Amino acid sequence: MAKRVHLDVELPDEPFAQLRKEEIETKVKEALVMELLREHRLSQGKAAEILGISRHKLFDLMTNHRVPVIGLDTEELRNELQKLLAVRE
Repeated sequence: MAKRVHLDVELPDEPFAQLRKEEIETKVKEALVMELLREHRLSQGKAAEILGISRHKLFDLMTNHRVPVIGLDTEELRNELQKLLAVRE
């Protein structure tokens, strides 16, 4: 079940002069979702669903926010590559 959260955010006048209210709300939502992804508290599929975008667009957004698209450490990545190479042999 989803819960709705309403936030009051105080910002200087400049962002309001440059962005519509909907754009600010979108940016705040994107930032929260990106942080939840960074913390591994949210799957990529769920993040895309929450933001109403495709996985491809999610990957672009993750790149823009410097959130790793592949959450593997060096050893995990090495193991995955070795598995792929073993299959090809």
